[in-house]
Formats: sequence, structure tokens, C-alpha cells
Amino acid sequence: MRPDWRSRLERILPRVERPGRYVGGEVNAIRKDWSTTPTRVCLIFPDVYDLGMSNLGIQVLYDILNRMDGVLAERAYTPWPDMAAAMRREGIPLYSLETFHPLAEFDLLGFSLPYEVLYTNLLETLDLSGLPLRSAERDERHPLVIAGGHAAFNPEPVAEFVDAFVIGDGEEAIVDVVRTWERVRHLGREAQLEALARVPGVYVPRFYEVDYHPEGTVARVRPLSPEFPLPIRRRVVPTLPPPPTRQLVPNVSVAHDRGVIEIQRGCIRGCRFCHAGVVTRPLRERPLEEVLAAVDEILAHTGYEEIALLSLSSSDYSRIGELVRALADRYADRHLSISLPSLRIESFSVDLADAISRGRRTGFTFAPEAGTERLRQVINKPVPAQQLVEIAREVFLRGWRTIKLYFMIGLPGETREDIRAIADLARAVHAEGRHVHGRKAQVNVSVSTFVPKPHTPFQWAPLLAEDEIRARQQMLRRLVGGGIHLSWNDPRMSLIEAVLSRGDRRLGEVVRRAWERGARLDGWDEWFNFEAWMAAFEETGLSPDFYARRERPREEVFPWDHISVGVRKEYLWREWEWSREARARPDCRSACSACGILTEFGSLWAPAWVCPGSP
Repeated sequence: MRPDWRSRLERILPRVERPGRYVGGEVNAIRKDWSTTPTRVCLIFPDVYDLGMSNLGIQVLYDILNRMDGVLAERAYTPWPDMAAAMRREGIPLYSLETFHPLAEFDLLGFSLPYEVLYTNLLETLDLSGLPLRSAERDERHPLVIAGGHAAFNPEPVAEFVDAFVIGDGEEAIVDVVRTWERVRHLGREAQLEALARVPGVYVPRFYEVDYHPEGTVARVRPLSPEFPLPIRRRVVPTLPPPPTRQLVPNVSVAHDRGVIEIQRGCIRGCRFCHAGVVTRPLRERPLEEVLAAVDEILAHTGYEEIALLSLSSSDYSRIGELVRALADRYADRHLSISLPSLRIESFSVDLADAISRGRRTGFTFAPEAGTERLRQVINKPVPAQQLVEIAREVFLRGWRTIKLYFMIGLPGETREDIRAIADLARAVHAEGRHVHGRKAQVNVSVSTFVPKPHTPFQWAPLLAEDEIRARQQMLRRLVGGGIHLSWNDPRMSLIEAVLSRGDRRLGEVVRRAWERGARLDGWDEWFNFEAWMAAFEETGLSPDFYARRERPREEVFPWDHISVGVRKEYLWREWEWSREARARPDCRSACSACGILTEFGSLWAPAWVCPGSP
């Protein structure tokens, strides 16, 4: 720790909320010798420690980088506002938790951007580190600022602040980025970025220009030189690498304090609203034996009593029943709690409920998303309501007392009847619980607002108007009645998310001005500053409705069209048309939908890889 500010840090820590966020020293943290390790990377989750410590992506990259010769990886998170204010007042730079080195002393800063409302936190983190915000204002004296994650599939709103984006899977790409930088570290910043731009899956915004039509839509994105790729093709790891098993154990309670393992990546379902389901194709399963061995290691190294089997659709893992039963048998004496955060109703079974019920019960979560079968056909999630009610009955009968249901409002084609059906379905599930457990049964209904996302069939759809969102929320409140806990999000927050999700490069000025006016930690209700965002739009002359609330024509060039995820735009348009006809598509295991993944990435597998449902 630096002696010039160590004493000041020690003085302010007792005065801030949850000081354990800022002291490091977690179980399984890795501290390499700074003086003898030439390449230094700081991985940053631009939100508070409580959320960042639950992010598996950071743990995966932390493990990979620290296994590399000559490389160390440390971590940092965005401080809570009280700590940020104290650091500015006392002149304390943002530092890593492993060795307390200021972020400005690292060679590379790797930001994880899983969702768009972290953009102002990105600026807050750079500013607390004493670094210029804009990429053009930084040179070889400053660390390279790299970003990845699901929000990076439309990198344009923060393109002026980030030196390079890693598009897609990061496990192999981060190694390529670090080794490339090591070869050019002695060169100027422009030469460093030119070398990075040649790494597959890396997008360097300063080497691309954006042309606009007079009405404000994008005309084209063009590289400044033919040597820079167009489009930028995302990285895909053909086989999931070994998972991290010496996982970091947090100092304070965090959002998800448990051991985690990704059992598969990708999804076979094709829900039309789902960004992750498109950008992580194709499906790749981790072998059951590898999962079991990893769980053994995770529990041995962490002491956790709960393990989460992560994927976009955990019950679609082909050996899920066998896996859960094996874990229940192996850890019967420890009453291991097995969490399946993403359960599909149509692939859930009574046998799976029986297997899970042998451990500690932590609650079940299902996401019907829509209230009527018609609207579930629209979004390509066709599940009969009666099937959900029957599954809920079986879950309650096996001892669970709490079921959580996720729905969305504002989906394309939604009517008042669809809203009423959400209440009907929630009450039907609650009735099953009351029949089994009486007043101890609990049903929690979480209702979010649909936000159209890039690279999905609904990227052409508009965000619902705020007054209509609020009217539907109030309608639900009246219809659901007592005994069911109902929650929803602020529609103003959905507006900002929609703008940033489908925005172009001009929004960088909006993000910066909003941050200057106090916007940060936008995902937290108590800190969300809608007025700062509206003032920023007014100052820049840009309209949030232009980005969020207009239906896009087929021929429009999107700000993210130069980023290739492997799924063809023509396929997504066809899915958009099918949604308006309420036509569902079978899952990828049943039939190949010719989305483009086979053509784009099939050659990565040897001798030849095919989609599960292809002929």
C-alpha cells in the first residue's frame, strides 16, 4: 500500500458504509509479486463490490490471467458514493484489492460490461483512477482500457471512452490481447491499438468512422483502412475451458454468495426478446464428469453450502437429472443446496424436483414472461398455463413454500387481456401453494418492462410509452390482490436502458454529461438520477424517444451492424415477422432454424460440428 495515502485510507474506512468492500484479503485471492511480474492487469466490475463479487466472468478471467507466466491479475470495483466522496476529498486513488496499487499503475484495465446501466460507473471508475475519460486523451503513459461483456455487442455509446472491446467469449481472446500488448508495449499508443485491432474479435473504435443520414440514422460504419476488419466477428470458444474452482469468497454479504459453475453456454430455445440467447449461440455443454469434479473442488476450497448450476436454461442441460441426483447423493450428509437459477417450464420434470428436494430448499424461480399462450407464441416461449400450474403444485408438494415468477410487460403485440392473464396465472399458482401450505405459501411476482435489445428479432420494436407502462403496472396491482408479493421496475430506468441498448456513438456525449451531473450507480433505485439524464439529452440536442420509442424499418442500418454475432440479420427479420403472426419455432434440438451459426462458426469444431437439430 502506498505510504502517502495509506494513513488517510485507514482513517476514512471506519466512517463509510460496509468498509469490508474496500480491504481485500478474501479467501482464494491471488497476490503475485508486483516487482517481478512484468505485465499487470486489473479486472474491474464497474459497480459495487456486493454485485461484482457475484460476477462469474471476472472470476474466470482472474483465474486464466493469473495462470499465465509473467502476468498478474488483480481486481477493483466502483465504490459506493460515500466512499467515492471520501476518496476524492482525501486524494486517494482507486486501487486494486490485492496489492492496493492505484489503477493508473497497471498496464491494462479490463472492464466487464454485462449491462448498459454501468456506463456512467465506467466513467466514475476512470475518474477516481485519475485517468482521462476519453481514449483520444490517453497515450502510452496510461493503461489500456479494454471492455467486454454482453453490453459490448453494441459498443458505440461508450466508444469514445474505451480503447478496445473484446467481442464474444473472453477466455481465449484475453490471452491474445495480453500477449499482443506484450509484443508492442514499447511502442506508441497508436501502434499498440493497431496491433490489437488485428486480434480476431477485438474492435478498436478509433479506427472506424460513422456516417449519418440527415434524419439521424446511421448510414454506414466504415474502417479508416482496409487492414481493419469489417464486420468484427465475435470470438467463440469451441469447448468450454476448465472452470475456476478456487473461487473468491467475499468479505461481506453479496448478491449471490455461493459456489458457481457454468454447466453450459448458449441456449436452444430462441426466445425473441433474449439478447443472451442470440449472442452466446451455439449451445456448448460441459461434460457431467467435469461438472462433478469441479463442484468437489469448489466446495473444498470455499466451504460453501450452496452451489449454483448456471446457464441460460439449466433444465435444458441434457444430463441435468443425472447431475442433480449425483450431487444430492454425494453431499447427502452436508445437505448441499443446489440452485438452478434459469429453469424452463417445458423442460422441468417431477423427477428433477424430487432430486433437488433432497437438499436444502432455497425457492424455485420460473419465467413464463407472458400471461397468455398467444403472447408466449409471439415471443417464442410456448408453454401452456396449465403446465406451469401443475409444476407449481408438484414443487409445493415436495416441501417448497416459495415460488418466484418472472413476467414482462410491454412486449410487442401485448393487450389488456395479456395483463389480466398475468394476474390470473399468479393467483392460480398461489392457490396451489395455499392448498398445500396454507398461509405459509408465498408467490413473488417480478414484472419488468420489455426493452428491445440489439441482435434480437425484437431489435426493430419500440419501447412502450411511460404512461402506458404505468397504467399496466397499476392494472396488475389491482388484479393480483393480496397474498402475492408484486414488484416492478421504474419505467424511466427502462427508457435509459433502451436508449443505451440501441444507441449510436453520439450518445457518448450524453453519457459523459449525465455523469458530470451526478448520474452513477444507475441500476440502484436510490441513486438513479433521471433528471441528470434528461438534462444531458437537452444539452446535446438528442432525443431519447428517437432511440427508444420508434419502430425501426427493415432497411435501417443499426449502430451495431458492424459487429457480427454469427446470426444473420435476415434470419432475425424473419423471426420478427413470425412474431407478428404469433408463430413459434421449435428449439434447436428439434430442428435447425438456419440462423447462420453453422455457416459462421462450424469450422471451429473438428472434424465437423453441427447444430443439435440439424439434419
